[in-house]
Amino acid sequence: MTDTPGLRRGRFITFEGGEGAGKSTQLARLGARLAESGYGILATREPGGSPGAEAIRHVLLSGAAKPLGPAAEAILFGAARADHVANAIEPALAAGKWVLCDRFIDSTRVYQGALGEVDPKLVRALERVAVAETKPDLTLVLDVPTELGVARVEIRGAGRPPDRFEGEDLAYHRRVRDAYRQLAEREPNRCILIDASRRADEVAAAIWQAVTSRLIVPDMLAQAREVLG
Repeated sequence: MTDTPGLRRGRFITFEGGEGAGKSTQLARLGARLAESGYGILATREPGGSPGAEAIRHVLLSGAAKPLGPAAEAILFGAARADHVANAIEPALAAGKWVLCDRFIDSTRVYQGALGEVDPKLVRALERVAVAETKPDLTLVLDVPTELGVARVEIRGAGRPPDRFEGEDLAYHRRVRDAYRQLAEREPNRCILIDASRRADEVAAAIWQAVTSRLIVPDMLAQAREVLG
């Protein structure tokens, strides 16, 4: 998809991390602050974010696909992501909006790749098909001690059964945390590890600082250079 002539393409920020890290809460807070600053915003999630992807979301999170194995789950995530990118994320970016997404390609890399031991060639192939060039400008990896994250999930989910991934054991969630920390270490130019064990206001402040330094200030400088010629 080509951008509208003269319209600056939006920025793409993804939120990653284990269960109970506070991704949806912090995404909403960042979206509100960006909107107050005059940015157009699309807040979205994975799996889901578009009609086709939302239909697949139920299959994945209900656990119906678990007996098929991690490779089949990765393919379903890829199908949902392809619909999401084509029908929600890419049009919003082309229209100049900033897209904030709760989970994206790194979730597949961690849950199906690192933990599910899906062939990396399959994971990369699914990314090429589903994502193409629509890659995050910044990924915020929210990190919490495993026990704290699981406790938050239990409080949040009181009265309902856990979903496919929430219901895994503590050892599984420890591996998720380790995989995300390793991912952030491997890709420091894109990923920032955020200590999400702090109060929500402190986490939001750290996120705002990261977004300002990595995206807002560089964009302002680029615009100034364009004006000055």
